[in-house]
Amino acid sequence: MQTYAFHPADKTNKAMKTTYSGNFFRPDTARYHIVMFAVSAGLILIVSLLQRSPVFTEGHIAGFILVMLQVELFTWLGIQFFRSLPGESGKDVTRKILKRFIWFYLTCFVASAIIFTLVTGGLFLLHGDSLNGLFPHLIHRELKGWLIGTNLGLLGGTLIFFYVQWNDAMKREQQLREENLIFQNQTLKNQVNPHFLFNSLNTLSSLVNTNPELAEQFTGKLAQIYRYILENNAKDSVMLNDELNFVQDYFYLHKIRDEDKINLTIDIPDTNGYQILPVSLQLLIENALKHNMATRENPLEIELQIEDNSIVVSNNLQPMATLPQSVGTGLKNLAERIRLSTGKELIVENNRKTFTVKIPLLL
Repeated sequence: MQTYAFHPADKTNKAMKTTYSGNFFRPDTARYHIVMFAVSAGLILIVSLLQRSPVFTEGHIAGFILVMLQVELFTWLGIQFFRSLPGESGKDVTRKILKRFIWFYLTCFVASAIIFTLVTGGLFLLHGDSLNGLFPHLIHRELKGWLIGTNLGLLGGTLIFFYVQWNDAMKREQQLREENLIFQNQTLKNQVNPHFLFNSLNTLSSLVNTNPELAEQFTGKLAQIYRYILENNAKDSVMLNDELNFVQDYFYLHKIRDEDKINLTIDIPDTNGYQILPVSLQLLIENALKHNMATRENPLEIELQIEDNSIVVSNNLQPMATLPQSVGTGLKNLAERIRLSTGKELIVENNRKTFTVKIPLLL
């Protein structure tokens, strides 16, 4: 079975390898390590000039090693703390980054103490001194200078790191707003299109003469569908229960036209207050209907259920001989919105018998 996280644009996959593809904090590149080496060496050179002492002394070499180890470790810790930030409002993002910032600072402080102790212990062993005097030496001779230097360096570094991450979050929020506008426009074009409207009106026209009562129900459902799209398309999320009702109304129109050729099963006994991106489920239902054949002998079966805080939409695969030119466009747009809104990926599974899409739900 083929399983993958659906990335909206293949050409950006390499750029999305880490969250930090657009800024300086890229420890996966040689350039970063070269710069860190140069910065560490520069700091030691400045200290030696201020002290008017030779550069290549044992103390300066130890200081260089200490700075390099701390910078590399702190950057790695920063990535672990800040690499996944949900796309929420500015206040929420700022609050969450501040909380992580505090934990990041405390963790780095403890790590710095451990590194400093190990480096100093290494010097003791190099000189043949007993380690029994290590901690008294650290407390009485090194503690004050280490506290001042570490706190100043750590505070400056973490503030820079915090600003970079906060700025990235604001850019991501702006990108989400832009993607939402694009998605809203595309959704309206997809839904209010001549093909869909022509089929619906054609079905309605035949029902008016053959089954007036059903024609009235059909008209009501059609009106509810467009009302839902116009009222909710601009929202960031809607209640899952509302989206399911909308999907059932949308499917109802197709069911009347296709009779026993298509079936929709919603195995969701309780929505548990979940929220979801508006019109997202309808897009997947539409894709299944558009790209698969359906006959009375081999009906198209579509099933919805909840699994691990995601809603799973699956259908049996009965591909048409000729697929529409827009294959994948809707999924790419949806995947981009989900990635920007939740920080998670749209999961697609295809085992050649069943096509399954998993949409992360909002709590």
